[in-house]
Amino acid sequence: MFTGIDEVDWASLRHAHGSAEDMPGWLRALASADTAERATALDGMYGALHQQGCVYDSTLACVPFLLSLVAREEVPDRGGIVELLVGIGAESADGDPRAREAVCAGAEVFVRLAGDPDPAVRRATASALVHFLPAPDRVLELLRQRLRAERDDRVLFALPEALALFVRRYPAHADAAVDLLAEQSAPPYAPGLRLAALGQLALVAPARLPADLVPTAVRLLRQRSAHRARSTEPCAADSLVGRIRRLRPSDGEGSRLLRTLHTALGDRVDDRIALLGGQLTGPNPVDRCHGVWMAAALLRGWRADHGDTVRLLGAQLGSEQDWLRDAAVAVLAELFELAAPAADDLHALVYARPDLWTYRGERDSCTLGGPLKALARSGDPRAVPALAHLLAGPAAPVDLGFALTHLGAAAVPLAPAVRHRLGRIPPASPTTARLAAPLLAAVGALGDEEAVPQVLRLLSGARGGPGAREDSVTGRVIETLEVLGATARAVPALRALLGTRHAAAAAGALWSAQQDASVVLPVLLRELTQGDPAGRRLAAVQLGRLGPAGRTALPALRRMARSHLARERMPAACALWRIDADPEPVLPVFREAWAQDPRTRRPIARCLTAMGPAAAPLRHLAAEELAAPRRHLAHVPGSRGRGIPEDVGLLDDCREVLATV
Repeated sequence: MFTGIDEVDWASLRHAHGSAEDMPGWLRALASADTAERATALDGMYGALHQQGCVYDSTLACVPFLLSLVAREEVPDRGGIVELLVGIGAESADGDPRAREAVCAGAEVFVRLAGDPDPAVRRATASALVHFLPAPDRVLELLRQRLRAERDDRVLFALPEALALFVRRYPAHADAAVDLLAEQSAPPYAPGLRLAALGQLALVAPARLPADLVPTAVRLLRQRSAHRARSTEPCAADSLVGRIRRLRPSDGEGSRLLRTLHTALGDRVDDRIALLGGQLTGPNPVDRCHGVWMAAALLRGWRADHGDTVRLLGAQLGSEQDWLRDAAVAVLAELFELAAPAADDLHALVYARPDLWTYRGERDSCTLGGPLKALARSGDPRAVPALAHLLAGPAAPVDLGFALTHLGAAAVPLAPAVRHRLGRIPPASPTTARLAAPLLAAVGALGDEEAVPQVLRLLSGARGGPGAREDSVTGRVIETLEVLGATARAVPALRALLGTRHAAAAAGALWSAQQDASVVLPVLLRELTQGDPAGRRLAAVQLGRLGPAGRTALPALRRMARSHLARERMPAACALWRIDADPEPVLPVFREAWAQDPRTRRPIARCLTAMGPAAAPLRHLAAEELAAPRRHLAHVPGSRGRGIPEDVGLLDDCREVLATV
């Protein structure tokens, strides 16, 4: 296996982490009798040899030894080594071809491994045949033979994936592979294999799917689950494994089968909703739990009438399985107002289980429990009594204030308690920002003008300079004062902030209080040209509020409107319109930013509404957005927590554009 390994000058070779002199040790460890040693070596080689698809000279040097290792039946865990070879050869197929060529040179070993005694090896080899064996007719025949001979479910489920890969890799030979997939998706094959074949068929040949795809898939899922339940041996009552399985039974393969089908259906949202209906009403709680997480993916990514799906999520809250209930709660808490169809079930759970009102994390911090959070975020006023009880207690959840912002007038009676807690926060403490932010959000949402002294108390102690402990809450304080219309009472404190990183926000608040351009315009111009990116964007927004009084800023705003960053161009263009009322330089910026950065769409839509008839050339953007099936932030990194409510807000804004423009 290791002939010639010491003749390689490993110290002169490189991998992702530097010198490759550790490679001989890792290669030898792959053949070790010690399980941990083998696992450590395999992990190390995954990270070093083909990190992000890169090819290193040590990668090429290792391939012959890896091929030699997988050819020896006495070597344990060869399935993982085959997967490593597939990763090395397949991931570099569109870039540096050397690694692929190196694996292809030894591809005959995979022909022998297709019938290896180890199922893990056979499973990994299915895709290796397609990737590296050069003759498509021979590859297809090997896969056909394996389908006839294979008895292990784990390998059988990998074979339809290999056939779908074959269709994509060899389109000229695709018909025969599609015929095989269609054959496997029909009787007399087992339900699991049929589901696997249907999912891959949906990916590569949707025209070959049966007309009754969803009922068929649901029926196969239930048949498979019933068969698994009969074939699973009961665990002893005092068995640790048995207790773990009862707490959180799993079926990774079942999840993968249905997830593949959902992925393949893509924008066929009605079919996916119907499929989820079958998953969420099945007798098997594990299948229902998989359905919950797949519903989360659909709800996050696609627009539709999701009322029936949400009601079925609510039905899981009465489950005897805590893990199923907790999964449904986690998904419902992400939906905000879209969780309303499940509000009755959430309400029932909240008041049946007061022990779930709070959650204590690893750092012993108390936060709002999932069921109560989801009920409040849905806007249901029935959350108010529980929130009032917590607010009156000695240790209210730190994030409770954020929940109140969704309850509107129903939460107004809680304003005194919120005000009281805000007044107890130390103005200069490491915990100030964490404790104050939710309560300030609540004060603003409740419109509690009586809380102004408590709000000003936090601002009066803020220095706003770099490293100030209370600095991170200053922006929220200014925002809250503006919402409450109380900026006039904060003029001295706001003036003190004009030389800090909060200068743009403070200048905007001073404009609200005094309408004195001679004070705020120089500050905003400075921030627009010299501030950090966030400061520049905010300065542009505030300059727009000045209207014609901000004309001095037009040259700087025009330069900013030519920025390569859509998130900078957009506020600059909006400010140009509000100051100069000329649509010609503004509309092209909006059109490009809308396409380039989905995060700009809501402020653009609001500006289009303000422009009225002048925005008519871009009216189609709002119309197309309303007709699009996917949520606008679905694939934007970091937007998951607010993706759904932001998308709902965008759709409302777009309707306003169509009604106004």
